[in-house]
Amino acid sequence: MKISRNTVATVNFVVTDQDGKVVGRTDPKHPIEALIGHGSLVIGLEQALDGREKGDSFSTTLNPALAYGEIDNSLIQTIDKRMFGDFPLEVGNVFEADTSRGRVGVVVKEIREKEVIVDGNHPLAGKTLTFLVTVEDVRAATAEEIDHGHVHHGGHCPSEEGEHHCCCGHHHHDGEEGEHHCCHHHDGEEGEHHCCHHHDGEEGEHHCCHHHDGEEGEHHCCHRHDK
Repeated sequence: MKISRNTVATVNFVVTDQDGKVVGRTDPKHPIEALIGHGSLVIGLEQALDGREKGDSFSTTLNPALAYGEIDNSLIQTIDKRMFGDFPLEVGNVFEADTSRGRVGVVVKEIREKEVIVDGNHPLAGKTLTFLVTVEDVRAATAEEIDHGHVHHGGHCPSEEGEHHCCCGHHHHDGEEGEHHCCHHHDGEEGEHHCCHHHDGEEGEHHCCHHHDGEEGEHHCCHRHDK
């Protein structure tokens, strides 16, 4: 079977920059499964995978527009440090944030006395990258996967498999301990809303700090943790 829209491609890849330095890779023991045509992969990689088959290996070099985009200075923002409450911030912490452009990952770049500088650009934004790709498998997507817009591992929807969820509906994991960060920021007619989440460990210590000023008073964010 050839890779095309509405197929599930299982791939491993190594990413290098223009100097040949490795800047990213998949875990060979846990390759990525991607529903093609639904934004699971960067557009240039999806295009390069089109028509490929199981066992194919190839390389493709992508300019920023086809990879992780150009650097957008509007995504580098200064945030009131109060929104993080007592969270032990460190430079390099990764969060997810609701913005006017949708949900984006943000990285803490600088911590000041009363402010925190965060960058919503992807760490590889603005870079021309080469992907060294191996296609491990290809299969037809199920009707349910196509309807949901993502792969169902082992025939089950990820939301039924005990993933960690927060209000934003996205997740980010770092390391063996399953560290999870999520942060929201919303400014609108109803007032300012901030929420950041942090989740560590299998047993799950879950923190939520929030700040909301508006006519309706304090607003508590929804979150859930499913085992």
